[in-house]
Amino acid sequence: MAPPTVFGMGGQAVRWTAEQVRALAPDDASRRAGSKLSAPGPWTEAGWGNGALWGQCKGSGSKPYQTVVDLDGGQGPGYRCSCPSRKFPCKHALGLLLLWAGGEAVVAEGGDPPEWADGWLGDRRRRAERKAARGPAGAPEGTNAGQAAAGTGNGADERARAEAAHRRAAQRAERITAGTQELEQRLADLLRGGLAGAEQRGYAPWEEMAARMVDAQAPGLAARIRELGAIPGSGEGWPGRLLAECALLHLLAVGWRRAAELPAPLADTVRTRVGLTLEAADLLSDKQALVRDKWLVLAQRDADEGRLTVRRVWLYGRSAGRHALLLSYGAGGRAPELALPVGAALDAELAYYPGSGSLRAALGPRYGAPLPGFQPPGTGVREALEGYARMLREDPWAEGRPCVLERVVPVPPSDAGTAGGTAGASRGGAGPGAAGWHLAAADEEVALPVAPGTGAAALWRLLALSAEGPVTVFGECGHRGFAPHTAWHQGRVVPL
Repeated sequence: MAPPTVFGMGGQAVRWTAEQVRALAPDDASRRAGSKLSAPGPWTEAGWGNGALWGQCKGSGSKPYQTVVDLDGGQGPGYRCSCPSRKFPCKHALGLLLLWAGGEAVVAEGGDPPEWADGWLGDRRRRAERKAARGPAGAPEGTNAGQAAAGTGNGADERARAEAAHRRAAQRAERITAGTQELEQRLADLLRGGLAGAEQRGYAPWEEMAARMVDAQAPGLAARIRELGAIPGSGEGWPGRLLAECALLHLLAVGWRRAAELPAPLADTVRTRVGLTLEAADLLSDKQALVRDKWLVLAQRDADEGRLTVRRVWLYGRSAGRHALLLSYGAGGRAPELALPVGAALDAELAYYPGSGSLRAALGPRYGAPLPGFQPPGTGVREALEGYARMLREDPWAEGRPCVLERVVPVPPSDAGTAGGTAGASRGGAGPGAAGWHLAAADEEVALPVAPGTGAAALWRLLALSAEGPVTVFGECGHRGFAPHTAWHQGRVVPL
């Protein structure tokens, strides 16, 4: 098997590594199933060229599954398979990508895709071209965003739509204000009755309170309330943690009602935290707000939030020296559509959402296929904590700050006491990290607890990577500790 290398492919696409392919899997089951299909045996008529992969995989039926992957197409990777799976990418697409990443000869280079693949590829790329021609704000083809914003239709209709939008915004603001007043009353009742009773009452009161905030059209408040329900009984010191989070929730409610008195960036942060955000198309229509750079894909993480699967993709701009967070959502058990290869770089434009030190962004036009990645600059443990402290000054509700830690060593629980002093950005007492693990700085007597919820497999993989010396790790540094997402080992990116 040939080692993974970088190949020119039409738009100078990069042959991804196996780790990057596995990072695209919607879940662990798909990752394992895709790995089983990464052998040449079940594949026929496989090939690649012009930014695409295709092949037929023998399954349990009489006809093989037809699988095609568009590696970029101007809108990011896309997948189509004749199998009945509702996951994207499915196990067949993952297996084909792993074959290609491994340089298997069964995936022949060059040539034209078969008709069943070419039709879908052509339709997808034509849709991308039409979307680009319309402009980010959805202008008709042949017009630019400025013309669309100015409007070429009936002026009275435009004014009527603007007035209707203003009325809807005012009505929603009234509902949110009423919701924050009810929230403060409920928090006061909770404190008056004592925090100890929260453990006996269970999760139902928090879910009911969150539902009331949904009715008030404040989804940001609802999400924070649901998180509070998991704190009672979560371990030693939970009353202190619950009190701290309730105080932050109260601060957010007060900030909403007094937003007119706040500095503009902080007021934008409050609105965002409550749940008011701009549409991505509106954000991207402002040409002055677009930032073009080589954006390194640092990590991709999925989390279940109620009925939605939320995908968080972290980027780092090589020239801007700034992180960005992309959010994508999937409903009804479907994986989010946005999937980017971890460790590759994108020549793309994006726009940041308003707010104090906001990191959330909307991804705009991309220029060509993914490029070879690079290792981002890192920082020490103390600098990471100081950076999180600065973030909290601008956004008291921030859960964590993205950072790259250089020269750190994972320390298992049995050896944690030998790591020197332990630093932590405690918010009401976050407690120890995942099973007592720490990340110790190799050059200073300080260590960070690993955040709860970090998988044991990721921790042991990180420990194995550090066998030959300190490693570089990307993750989020917050009040619960450090959540590792990606590591670099001998110039190779390893999603955790």
